[in-house]
Amino acid sequence: MEKLPHILLVDDDDTTNFLNEHLLKKLNVTDQVRVAYDGKQALEMLSQLPPFEPALLLLDVNMPVMDGIQFLETFARLPQAQQAATVIVMLTTSMDSSDLARINDLPIAGMVSKPLNREKIDMLLKLHFQRQLPGE
Repeated sequence: MEKLPHILLVDDDDTTNFLNEHLLKKLNVTDQVRVAYDGKQALEMLSQLPPFEPALLLLDVNMPVMDGIQFLETFARLPQAQQAATVIVMLTTSMDSSDLARINDLPIAGMVSKPLNREKIDMLLKLHFQRQLPGE
């Protein structure tokens, strides 16, 4: 399988980031995982020059400073080419109905419940990158 060039994990939980990064590397999805602890830090990474354009951005909903929905509202104002380069998937343990209503018009490719596992990553790769994890 061809690896994704970069993945950005946006979550305020160290353990979640550690486990997701470990899983992505173990499954040989990418060699390049970067971590942001809130939406503001993620936007700063995306604004660097040369532009940092992760192929996949896994985004937590509830974070301090700037939550996932606030991040998406700001991300939607970035240049269209930069938005198109990144597939954003929200990671959540639960979703408030008011949050669900807010995300309908935001630039996400989908939602996945936490925790990530092999099957969920394989589904994301098939859906958004036409790739598949090799069999065990």
